Amino acid sequence: MKHRHENLYIGGTWVRPTTDRLITPVNPSTEEPLGSVPEAVEADVDAAVRAAREAFDTAGGWADWEPERRAEVMERFATELDARSERIASAVSSQNGMPIGVARQLEVGYPSAVLRYYAGLARTTEFTETRAGLLGGSVEVRGVPVGVVAAIVPWNYPQVLSTFKIAPAMAAGCTVVLKPSPEAVLDSFVVAEAAEAAGVPAGVLNIVPGGREAGAHLVSHPGVDKVAFTGSTPAGRAIAEVCGRLLRPVTLELGGKSAGIVLDDADLNPATIGEELVRATFTNNGQTCFLSTRILAPRSRYTEVVDLVTELARTLPVGDALDERTLIGPLVTAQQRERVEGYIAKGRAEGARLTTGGGRPAGLDRGWFVEPTVFTDVAGGSVLAQEEIFGPVLCVLPYDDVEDAVRIANDSDFGLGGTVWTSDAERGAAVARRVRTGTIGVNRYLPDPIAPFGGVKGSGLGRELGPEGLRAYLQPQSLYL
Repeated sequence: MKHRHENLYIGGTWVRPTTDRLITPVNPSTEEPLGSVPEAVEADVDAAVRAAREAFDTAGGWADWEPERRAEVMERFATELDARSERIASAVSSQNGMPIGVARQLEVGYPSAVLRYYAGLARTTEFTETRAGLLGGSVEVRGVPVGVVAAIVPWNYPQVLSTFKIAPAMAAGCTVVLKPSPEAVLDSFVVAEAAEAAGVPAGVLNIVPGGREAGAHLVSHPGVDKVAFTGSTPAGRAIAEVCGRLLRPVTLELGGKSAGIVLDDADLNPATIGEELVRATFTNNGQTCFLSTRILAPRSRYTEVVDLVTELARTLPVGDALDERTLIGPLVTAQQRERVEGYIAKGRAEGARLTTGGGRPAGLDRGWFVEPTVFTDVAGGSVLAQEEIFGPVLCVLPYDDVEDAVRIANDSDFGLGGTVWTSDAERGAAVARRVRTGTIGVNRYLPDPIAPFGGVKGSGLGRELGPEGLRAYLQPQSLYL
C-alpha cells in the first residue's frame, strides 16, 4: 500500500504544498513506512482557511444553499465513501493498528451513516421559526451557520471522528478545514477523493494534514469561527484557553476513564456477556476514549468477575491488524507502547496484582504490541484507577453495595462513557442514571448517531451527534418584525 500523494486538498482541488516537508506514517504491525504525504504548514493552513472563508462568505454560496440541496451533496459524499470502503479500512488499520474487522465495522459504514443521518436532519429541521412578540409585532428566530469550522481529529478513529464534525457542519451550512493527525493521514486523502467525486463545492471541505504547529495555527486563526476538537484532555484545555480568549465557540471531546459496574445479578456466562463486555473494554486495542476500563465488581462475586475478565483477556487473538483473525492489534506508535508499559510498571509498583498479560506477546518480535492486561487489588485512588492509559489494560475494583459502586464510578476526573451489567435492565438503567457521565450503556455500549455524545468534567465540553450536534454549528439570530 506504499504511495505518496504530492498535493493537498484545498479549495476543491489539489494544490502544491508550500514546503517539501513530509509526513511518513509507519505500520505499527510491521514497523515499516507506509509512504509519504505532504505536511501542511502555516501557509497551507492560511490557504485552506481562505478557501473555506470564500466558500462561506460568497453570496449564493454553501451557506445560502437550500438545506435539501446540501443534503443531496452529503448523500453523494456518503455513497462515494462507501465505494472506497476497503481502501479506507485498510489505510486506517495499517496506520493505527485497529483490527481490520473493527475498521470495517466502524471506520467505513459508520461515517457514511452519520453523513446520511445529518442529510436527513438538514431536510427536516426548521431553521427559521416565527414567534408572536410580547411587545407587539413578531420575532423571526433563525438558526444561521456559525461559519468556518476548524476540525481537529486524533489518530484512533480518524474517519468516525472526522465525520462527527464534517457532517453536522455541512448540514448547517458551514465550511470546514480538517486537520488529521500525522499518525493517520493516508485515509484522509481517500476522503478528499470521495468529496471531489461527489461534487462537494470548492472550499466546503479542505484537508491539511499536520502536527501540533499546524493545529495551533488553525485554532487561533482569525478566519475561523468555531473549533471542534477530539483528543487528550491536556490538549483540550490548551485549546479551550485560546478559544476563551478569542470568545470563539468550541466543542471538546476529550479523555475518559469510564466505569463498568457489574451488579450482583449479572449473568457472568461468557457466552452471554463476553462479546459485549470485550467490545466495551478492549475495542481498538484499548485505544478508545469511552471504554469501561475500570470494572467494578460486588465483593460477593468479585472472584467470579476477575476470573471472567481475565479469561476473556487471555483468549483475545493478538496479531497483525490486517489479519482477519486479530481482535487485539498493536498500539499506534513505539512511544504509545512505552507509555502503556509505563502504566503497567506503575501498577505493579503500587502493589496491584496482574492476573494476565503485562508484557509483550510471544512470537511478535516486530510491531508495537502489548498483551491484554488485567489488574486486581487496585486502590481507588491509584494511577491505574484514575488515569487514562489508552491501551489494552483493565483494572477490577471491588464494591460493597450499589451506593458504593456509584460513589466509586463518580470518583473520577472524567465522565465520558460507562456501562452497567445486570440481568434486570430496569435496575441497570436506574443505576446508570446516577453515574455522572455524558453517555452510558446497559449491557452494551456503542454511540448511536441519533443521540448526543460527549462528556462532563475532564471529558470535555459540548456534544456531537444527534440534533444537538447540528445545533452546535448554528447560532441564533433574532429579527424583530
